[in-house]
Amino acid sequence: MISRLSVTIVRACLREGAGGSPTAVLDEAPLSDDERRRVPVGAGTSHAVFVSVRGSEVSLRFFTAEGELPACGHGTVAALAYLADRAGGAEHRASLDAAGRSFAGWTVREGARFRAVFDPGPVELREPTADERARVLPTLGVTSDTLAPGARVASVGRARLLVPVASRSALAALAPDFGQLRSACDRFGLLGCYVYSVPERSGRIAARMFAPSIGVPEDIANANSTACLAADLAERGITEIAVDMGDSLGSPATITASARPVLRLGGIAEVARPVRELALQQGSWPSSGPGPAPARHGSGRR
Repeated sequence: MISRLSVTIVRACLREGAGGSPTAVLDEAPLSDDERRRVPVGAGTSHAVFVSVRGSEVSLRFFTAEGELPACGHGTVAALAYLADRAGGAEHRASLDAAGRSFAGWTVREGARFRAVFDPGPVELREPTADERARVLPTLGVTSDTLAPGARVASVGRARLLVPVASRSALAALAPDFGQLRSACDRFGLLGCYVYSVPERSGRIAARMFAPSIGVPEDIANANSTACLAADLAERGITEIAVDMGDSLGSPATITASARPVLRLGGIAEVARPVRELALQQGSWPSSGPGPAPARHGSGRR
């Protein structure tokens, strides 16, 4: 049996109109979780977002090739752009629900693109244990010469390790051992590791997110980890940040976050045309519609 799905590709968290993280967005459909996790593979994206509109409420579900995620920041930006594009008009507001949490999202049309902002929810922060440091940091290639003070374990749904390094060049030089990194993250129940450069005075930061445990060795844009970082830095007096990601993958992305007066996360997105058709056959990987499918995200080739 073959299911045919209409999939919209949204490039989320663009930088100056280019790059961004291609994300598959589609209306809710009667699919099993196994079929859902095949959608991003068939669409050539790292993540897929399933959107269900019921009156004034919008429910979101996020999947990678490994399974469902409780939250996805750049996926939320993509979903907000998708909803605003469909609604038309200059501005759009949505009441969203994901993993049992209700939160607000806002979108403003800027020419052919959309600026989306949302409430990422409360962030939990703690110091990493000595065992977490000892087992995880070497798998990233972070050394005592490049590590900066301030590592944290942060959670906005799932825990991840925030790792500061001394410079953008030290960040760019990282070459993690993904097998060992996955094993270490799985040991401590971590989603992955968000490695970032020490903030500039302007609040500009570079970051890379490594998450092989969810099938994404490196993510083009990881907005929820940026929310975690924003919450951490706010405690140190930095309340506005702009984080550059995706350069190592050839797809520059930027995520913005403000912690004044409350935490808000955002990015600019573009809805691609035309809409893709995806064929899902039970028991096999999906095939795409006419035209070549883009390379699968998380493969290191994006």
